[in-house]
Amino acid sequence: MKFAYYPGCSLKGTSFEYEASLLKMLEALNIEINEIPDWNCCGASAAHSINHNLSIALSARNLAIAENEGYESLLAPCAACSNRLKTADYELKKDDILKKKITDSIEMPYNSGMSINNMLEFLIGAVGKDKIKAAVKKPLKGIKVASYYGCLLVRPPKVMRFDDPENPVSMDELVALTGAEPVDYSFKTECCGAINSLSKPDVVMALTGNVLYDIKKHGADAVVVACPLCHSNLDVRQREIERKYGEKLGLPVLFITELLGLSFGIDPKDLAIEGHMVPADRVLRKIEEPDKEKES
Repeated sequence: MKFAYYPGCSLKGTSFEYEASLLKMLEALNIEINEIPDWNCCGASAAHSINHNLSIALSARNLAIAENEGYESLLAPCAACSNRLKTADYELKKDDILKKKITDSIEMPYNSGMSINNMLEFLIGAVGKDKIKAAVKKPLKGIKVASYYGCLLVRPPKVMRFDDPENPVSMDELVALTGAEPVDYSFKTECCGAINSLSKPDVVMALTGNVLYDIKKHGADAVVVACPLCHSNLDVRQREIERKYGEKLGLPVLFITELLGLSFGIDPKDLAIEGHMVPADRVLRKIEEPDKEKES
């Protein structure tokens, strides 16, 4: 099955590491995705809270382009993008009047036949656990990894219809396939406060700090995410959180594509891991020389 690829704004900018690692990972799996032409922002910024119809139209246009290009399935790696695209599809399916208004405004038909996949759905459903496991050349044994889902991957349940909204396990299953040890903890679906990143940074630091310190308490070496907004808060704000609360964290935050890529034996530089704020050096040393790191 050929997948349409909707990168969204983040993967082309602040979260370039996500796209770089995705493409390298898919190359190793020999899977092709095709970026849809002339895509636009999904409206995940402020559009959905300011103008409902605009937010639906922005996402609907992307879906219509993919559908009119002949695709039946679409990959939207960004959790915010997949959430907005699925929301638009859900709204259009249940409201014929809204659907006509939106398709008239975007000047394109949309038959609501598109299968929209976030990164975890794509990896588990389309790629498959067997193919991923077969691609693992460098098992990440001895590495403890906490999966952070945040709120956009699994909520609202009636729209996302993916995993358990209270206790999701899909990312933990992918972590286990790499040979790493999934870490269970209490805050895996708590919000990181991304919507308040600019307006209420203190709120974001408190929410993100709760997540990171709970992960640290449970002994994780690293955090893995599938959302650029979550990554930004957990990675970029980590040193600021350490200064505010006076307690060291030092938790590298990786995209799930980077973790899988490492287990496939792909060079960390090709996965753009050096682009993150919190260095992953110790985790990388554990992978390269597990016995020596254990002794130190």
